[in-house]
Amino acid sequence: MHVPDGLADDLVAGCAAYEKAIKDAGGIDVQILGIGGNGHIGFNEPSSSFASRTRLKTLAPRTLQDNKRYFSEGEKVPTHCVTQGLGTIMDARHVVLLANGERKADAVAAAVEGPVSSMCPASILQHHEHAVVVVDEAAAAKLKLADYYRYVWENKPEEYQEF
Repeated sequence: MHVPDGLADDLVAGCAAYEKAIKDAGGIDVQILGIGGNGHIGFNEPSSSFASRTRLKTLAPRTLQDNKRYFSEGEKVPTHCVTQGLGTIMDARHVVLLANGERKADAVAAAVEGPVSSMCPASILQHHEHAVVVVDEAAAAKLKLADYYRYVWENKPEEYQEF
């Protein structure tokens, strides 16, 4: 598992080095992602470019609020991060998106069933050839076609049994 170095002295050079390391390794085999309540993946906040590469990103107020729980009381929540871009993520051979809890239900529904839009960055995964979305019942609660997705999964052709 490899992540960008958010503590590099030169963040721009660190982002470029990370992209080069991906290329030198022959690409990303499996990209594992969570989804933010606002539809972000990899901290690509709403309005992120679908062509973006690893870079420094300013976090949205909702993301800051959602991540506050990971910090001690009084500890400052970082307002910036280093993240893979959506273009970098889309280059992965396989993508697995994980979500749990009702806090993610709107974002999951927008990503899976909504229009592909930079306002829900995760929606770009609708265009990925090998993306799998794994959710619990609470995160799936707002999917209009949830029963259909269960049916498809239970009745998938033998060729797809490895997923």
